[in-house]
Amino acid sequence: MAAQFKMSDLGLLTYYLGIKVRQGKQAIELYQSAYAHKLLERAGMGNCNPTQVPMQEKPKLSKSSAAEKVDATNYKSLIGGLRYLTHTRPDISFAVGYVSRFMEDPRKDHMAAVKHLLRYIAGTCELGLAYPRKKKTRR
Repeated sequence: MAAQFKMSDLGLLTYYLGIKVRQGKQAIELYQSAYAHKLLERAGMGNCNPTQVPMQEKPKLSKSSAAEKVDATNYKSLIGGLRYLTHTRPDISFAVGYVSRFMEDPRKDHMAAVKHLLRYIAGTCELGLAYPRKKKTRR
């Protein structure tokens, strides 16, 4: 390819679209710690108390909630940030999908569930994905 196109070798990939990449002999690891911290700051939860689970057991949220409305733009912005975070955090995928159901008409109880999820992220910012190197297979 280098013969046909002007190219330069930038070395191993270390950062791409907000995702930190660590390439080692045993695995390739992907993290979004910095992005998670920025998301927490944007939500005004930079110094919140972390929780150990992404969502409460058997949450009772519904689209027909009688709770007070919250700013839909802010809610959608936080959900978008959480969705991007799921690229390296499959542990939050279910919870993010669940709170995404209420983007059309978010209420205080929906926002409380989002804030609970953000508190979980605050305590687990350093988690990410690891793709271990597989042993060579015989052909």
